[in-house]
Amino acid sequence: MNELAKNTLVSVEELAAHPEWRVFDCRHDLKNTEYGRKAYARGHIPGALFLHLDDDLSGVPNGSNGRHPLPDVADFARRMSACGVDATTQVVAYDNEAGIFASRLWWMLRWLGHDKVALLDGGLAGWRRSKRALDEGVPLIEARNFTARPRDVAVDVGQVLADFQSERILILDARDPERFRGENETLDPVGGHIPGAVNRFYFDNLDDDGCYFKPVEELRAEFTELLAGRPAEQVVQQCGSGVTACHNLLAMELAGLSGSKLYPGSWSEWCADPSRPVATG
Repeated sequence: MNELAKNTLVSVEELAAHPEWRVFDCRHDLKNTEYGRKAYARGHIPGALFLHLDDDLSGVPNGSNGRHPLPDVADFARRMSACGVDATTQVVAYDNEAGIFASRLWWMLRWLGHDKVALLDGGLAGWRRSKRALDEGVPLIEARNFTARPRDVAVDVGQVLADFQSERILILDARDPERFRGENETLDPVGGHIPGAVNRFYFDNLDDDGCYFKPVEELRAEFTELLAGRPAEQVVQQCGSGVTACHNLLAMELAGLSGSKLYPGSWSEWCADPSRPVATG
């Protein structure tokens, strides 16, 4: 398997052939936050550990820093150490929601300097389609030493506010088109988007069944058209709370368009301050 595959996507067959890889179940439901834990207990890919979006992959929201702020680096490093991850560990993340929560873990590990991480292409749905068994037990894992080496791959609200009206950045918003337009907003108190942002619904990264990622060539053509000549390094990825934006970031990486950054606070942070401009439609 090549390095790009190990750092972006792995297949069900590849995962099944490597029981030594550290696997994480990242299933979640934004409106039913206990869904993931309960689903994991009912059955998960053998050897997988569970990570909760709110408790493990996020910090503490304070009303102005977004719904899923990044966790404290030291806290997350300790969590990874307890889960048996060190610099030599190949990590594979999956969910049952088209990869939107698993891609958050993928991005966070890369943010902290760990490149040996990939999504399971197709997620749990793909595993089931292959008629593979599930397990109900929680594996016993020997702790390792995860050393965080943070990279400059995120931007804060101040940077976005300074540049959103300039040519210095291109904001890609991963939310569904209705929420981007400001219609039927059910998660945040204000509907709309950052002025100048371009909508790239994360679901458009998937095949017609909404299960597997599109071919690399197709993703590259679609994102190249969106970028319209801009380098990937000028792209800022955002969504509602810095989660589904990671799906677009992974898709661009898969397409060979590396270098975009994440705005973790995303729309939920941006709209918390009424002085910040809002666009609709």
